[in-house]
Amino acid sequence: MKIHEYQAKELLREYGAPVPGGYMVTTPEGAKEAAEHYETCVLKAQVHSGGRGKAGGVKLVHSPAEAFSCAENLLGKRIYPHQAGPDGKLVSKLLVTEAVDVQKEFYLAVTGDMENAGLVIVSSAEGGVEIEETAKTRPEAILTIPVSPMTGYRTYEGLPVAASFGLDAAQTKELHALLRSMVRLYLEKDCSLVEINPLVLTKEGKLLCLDAKVNFDDNALYRHPEIADLKDPAEEDPMELRAQAQGLSYVHLSGNIGCLVNGAGLAMATMDILSAYGGSPANFLDVGGSATAQKVKAAFEIVLSDPGVKAIFVNIFGGIMKCDIIAEGVVEAARELGISVPLIVRLEGTNADKGKEILRASGLSIIAAGSMAEGAKLAIGAAK
Repeated sequence: MKIHEYQAKELLREYGAPVPGGYMVTTPEGAKEAAEHYETCVLKAQVHSGGRGKAGGVKLVHSPAEAFSCAENLLGKRIYPHQAGPDGKLVSKLLVTEAVDVQKEFYLAVTGDMENAGLVIVSSAEGGVEIEETAKTRPEAILTIPVSPMTGYRTYEGLPVAASFGLDAAQTKELHALLRSMVRLYLEKDCSLVEINPLVLTKEGKLLCLDAKVNFDDNALYRHPEIADLKDPAEEDPMELRAQAQGLSYVHLSGNIGCLVNGAGLAMATMDILSAYGGSPANFLDVGGSATAQKVKAAFEIVLSDPGVKAIFVNIFGGIMKCDIIAEGVVEAARELGISVPLIVRLEGTNADKGKEILRASGLSIIAAGSMAEGAKLAIGAAK
């Protein structure tokens, strides 16, 4: 789960990190009022995307009147950061924060180290505006330092970072405190990323978190209702929100073949085999191991709400979830929803024969596949 910059900064502030003050506003009048607290300030679009500055979503203003005009031009409009896709991002919130005189910019993050079942500090003395490009072209400019989740941050782990940043003794002490805060936040709130981009050295020689991004592990949100409350539904895919409300695991993609599968592993394998044969999946959708006919119908409704779907591939391996239950759900959904796109169904496992008979007896135009590969090929052909 992602949150906005202003929320991430508030969390970091709670953990003792040096964060500039600011005001979240939703109207031009609010921006003008907030700007009255500063001689010069910055208006920053609050959207879940990097690259806001280059897309016109970050503006330096010198007066409350200019803040009003700038907010009027941003709020309710779309910006198009390169990370946001062709639809861009609708700006409904702005962060008004004091402009800072910057001496130098750095990149600093704490994220998961999957290979070693721990954490890793990632840093770059060259700043983070193009951190992805730096990682590709000059990987030696990026430091990665492992941190144990059992012991937390140890002072010696930050010394190479301080040396690469060229910090003096007082600034190194500030860096240690910041890294300690970041690691503690990551562990206590079940984060997947705590990123400061950029971390700056001000003209006064102090470290300051000028921008911040904090992401969380969705599977741990039940432990943190206060974090779950920070979700902005306007930033979420509406189909993914619908699926979540139905207890379905769904991720919207850009292809044209809708997938309805039971089991996350099989769902990923279904996407892989479609791609291997030249197809393009429109979604990841796992109906789970205990799906009912009603749940299958709900899954179909979500898949069909995507106008880009030209065919649906139902790929079921019956274990706990019996094939005849899925078949009943498919038939019920096809009748009630009037599915007009080609429907390809592959059933294997517990009660597969019963399931296939239910499909045959339905009298509906359902294309039966004898194997996963055959189903993928049929779906790709039908989508074309």
